[in-house]
Amino acid sequence: MEVLIEQIAIYGTAILLCGLVIFFYMRGLSKKSAIVEKKVEVAKTLGTFEPVSLHPYIDLNTCIGSAACVAECPEKDILGIVNGKATVIHASNCVGHGACFHACPVEAISLRIGTEKRGVDLPHVDQEFQTNIKGIYIAGELGGMGLIRNSVEQGQQAMANIARHRKPATEGVLDVVIVGAGPAGIAATLEAKKQGLTSATLEQDSLGGTVYTFPRAKLVMTAPVDLPLHGQVKLYDTTKDELLQLWQSVISKHGIEITERVKVESIVPQKDGTFKVSTNAGKDYVASNVLLAIGRRGSPRKLGIPGEEASKVAYRLLEPENIKGKKVVVVGGGDAGVESAMLLMADNEVTLVNRNENFAGCKPKNKDAITAAIDSGALQAVYKANLVSIAPDHVLCKVGDEVRQMENDLVFVFAGGELPTGFLQKAGIEITKRFGHIVKKHK
Repeated sequence: MEVLIEQIAIYGTAILLCGLVIFFYMRGLSKKSAIVEKKVEVAKTLGTFEPVSLHPYIDLNTCIGSAACVAECPEKDILGIVNGKATVIHASNCVGHGACFHACPVEAISLRIGTEKRGVDLPHVDQEFQTNIKGIYIAGELGGMGLIRNSVEQGQQAMANIARHRKPATEGVLDVVIVGAGPAGIAATLEAKKQGLTSATLEQDSLGGTVYTFPRAKLVMTAPVDLPLHGQVKLYDTTKDELLQLWQSVISKHGIEITERVKVESIVPQKDGTFKVSTNAGKDYVASNVLLAIGRRGSPRKLGIPGEEASKVAYRLLEPENIKGKKVVVVGGGDAGVESAMLLMADNEVTLVNRNENFAGCKPKNKDAITAAIDSGALQAVYKANLVSIAPDHVLCKVGDEVRQMENDLVFVFAGGELPTGFLQKAGIEITKRFGHIVKKHK
């Protein structure tokens, strides 16, 4: 009997201990959920809860709350766990790494563009990256995948698909013309060389495409990427210059030529199934395929105000270290505008014009940095403001109901860009507004 009582006591103690462990574990989960719920409410207040570009979509019926997505996300407070299920927090700060998508053990996450309420204009592209026009392919930002790593992967995959469907060689006809020498275009160019395809790569600006227009010190790659003919590139916190030097080295090593500062003006399908690609340089190309690896922005969005054509107005910041002692107006409260303003503020008198009342659209690090800079007086900022005209020595800025005149030497405009809809539709490519469009569903 004593043995039985002792066993009952042991079992009772064990049950009690298990109960306490479960109790404290559940209480811990409840506290963590409450913290995440509070963050979600803050995000809704700041306007960062709703996504603005590529973002994770969580299937709550499949999610098991492993938190692998939270652990793998390189950004802060994009995802969290509430009551055992994943949830987005600051969705608009997501930059589309896709790490959460790959980390989820039950494939409860898909990557999407647009929401049920807010649509995004996208060209039609199939699983092989081919548009509705047979022989015209799209890879990278134009198709919705703007992150460098994703763009590189798409450029390589699209070119591999083109190689699988290659046509017999014809004199005077290239296998493919690649439009754009950004991450997708460079990867596609290297893959074309690897596959033995004849090709020409045309870039309206300089090698690197949109990456070249980033401020010099901007970090542009935070994860490894496989580059055709080179292998895996294991570079973290890589600057623009380092990445461009790597691309230039690989291109030179393999004897690849990229034609810079040549803009493609039209792509015209021919009766024999080829395409005539015309440029502003007066040279035409004939190819069996065309790969569009251009950005979604196409051309910088203009403000549409008097004086905007002046030489003191620019839409990208290339050499901030060479600008000193100037009165500079930077237009744009997004990441590009904020980063540029901070690069200029040490040696110049900078005023940042933000049409919004805060910096909700910026990445958290940029938001914290620009707020600190403004608080310290390193630069000035005006909110709910828009330029109304630009003169040689000043600008007029409407702030609320007031119009202010500001002495000024330079104006940098970062108002985004416009989808090259006309250019695409002229080639016959269909564009539709997508709501919650799935970009990646399975690994």
